[in-house]
Amino acid sequence: MRAETLKGHLDGLLLASLEAGPRHGYAIMEALRAGSDGQFDLPTGTVYPALRRLERAGLIQGTWSEGGGRQRRVYELTTAGRRALADERGTWREFSAAVTALLAPVPRPVTP
Repeated sequence: MRAETLKGHLDGLLLASLEAGPRHGYAIMEALRAGSDGQFDLPTGTVYPALRRLERAGLIQGTWSEGGGRQRRVYELTTAGRRALADERGTWREFSAAVTALLAPVPRPVTP
């Protein structure tokens, strides 16, 4: 999938990947890849800056954790993040319905 296609939707996708519970960065990337059947295979250079931006905005909270003998940052949704995810879903429903209405094939009348 082209990177341009994701513009404007990355934050919502990242928030949705954390809805089930806390995850570290690599697990977030795996959740996006698995949940999209491989369509969203995002590089770390895209995901980690977005996670830092969401953390600065107060939508997610990151804490350091030790796993497998190494430190890693684990992220989880905040209350504001859950509200932002709900808003994003509503916006997506409206947007996707409008796009579908415009891109759906127009039925042609049957002529005898």
